Amino acid sequence: MITSTESIEEFYKGKFNYLPENLQQELGHFNVFRLEDCIGHPVRYSRRDFYKISLIRGKNIYHYADKSVEVEGSTLIFFNPQIPYTILTENSHEDLTGHFCIFKEFFFTEKMRGGIGDLPMFTPGNKPSYSLTPEQDVHVTQIFQKMREELDSDYRFKYDLIRNYVTELIHYALKMEPTEMLYQHADANTRITSIFAELLERQFPIESPSQRFTMRSAQDYAEKLSVHVNHLNRALKATTGKTTSHHIAERITNEAKALLKHSNWNISEISYCLGFEEAAHFNNFFKKQTEITPTAFRSI
Repeated sequence: MITSTESIEEFYKGKFNYLPENLQQELGHFNVFRLEDCIGHPVRYSRRDFYKISLIRGKNIYHYADKSVEVEGSTLIFFNPQIPYTILTENSHEDLTGHFCIFKEFFFTEKMRGGIGDLPMFTPGNKPSYSLTPEQDVHVTQIFQKMREELDSDYRFKYDLIRNYVTELIHYALKMEPTEMLYQHADANTRITSIFAELLERQFPIESPSQRFTMRSAQDYAEKLSVHVNHLNRALKATTGKTTSHHIAERITNEAKALLKHSNWNISEISYCLGFEEAAHFNNFFKKQTEITPTAFRSI
């Protein structure tokens, strides 16, 4: 159950903590970005009220409606605002590169024959991603760079030219075969469980005393998935037989065991990294899960 749609205003506030002055003035609104400049926006599975075209590099999994697609290398992806989606990347922030543009439907309404939502890559049920060779990556990157250059220019008809660049991206993709590495989840519960598991696992391993595990409650994950916490619990219970809290506690316990055995950090440092405000809280948690204290476990 999707509980909200991310507006273009929320997109700007979430990524940049500001709103463009011309957001309401430009018909349809258009903007283009480098992925490197947009790190830190919370992962959220939801619909948007704008179209998005992304060039993303590296190993990633994106969830799109009831499907998931695993992609590696350079991939061109087209997102329909009517379909909820999120991207989970295995790249470090330093390695995350690419480009994306966003635009409202009216940006094309008066200029494109038919509706943009009728194009194959934006049609529900079709595959929206296209794997690129290194040569194709160069070509697509150049198109995004032209968009950026034109957006910063004073050319009177720059949006007409930008529309042509977006159209070029669309037709360039249509000449290729969509990415085939796609699987469909059996149902919504399976999809939610899959995304939850990835969100949980992406926070590990803890590799330094300054790193901290922060998503410790079922509510934290429900907010990222844009579902009610009860809905998340029912989905996990139906697919795994365990509650959200059970999964989180189990993963924290496994990480605690690894840190106790394979690091020289003291109990307070491990407690902090795993999100506990007090070492005593961590001691009580660990003993409840394992029937032994952290200190005793370390000495085994």
